[in-house]
Amino acid sequence: MRLILIILTWCVLAAVPSAAQAFDLNDVLQLADNDGMTLSEAVESVRRSTDGRIVSAETRTKNGNEVHHIKVLTKDGKVKTYTVQGRKSNKG
Repeated sequence: MRLILIILTWCVLAAVPSAAQAFDLNDVLQLADNDGMTLSEAVESVRRSTDGRIVSAETRTKNGNEVHHIKVLTKDGKVKTYTVQGRKSNKG
């Protein structure tokens, strides 16, 4: 259920960008072309786009691919979790 909420949140953020939560699509596309983002690249992208304070960041592996989970403390005092696609597995 939590994963569904995260995915829906990403869809809403992508469809309705605001000044506080809009991601720089060019940065994301450029990094995606380079086989995904590292954790540090994902953290920096989220920090720049949300203008919030990073609370935690971790990488989990799902189906052999990295998924970065980044928690941000927003200016209104809420903690939001963002997920960013990481690098793909070189196994194959």
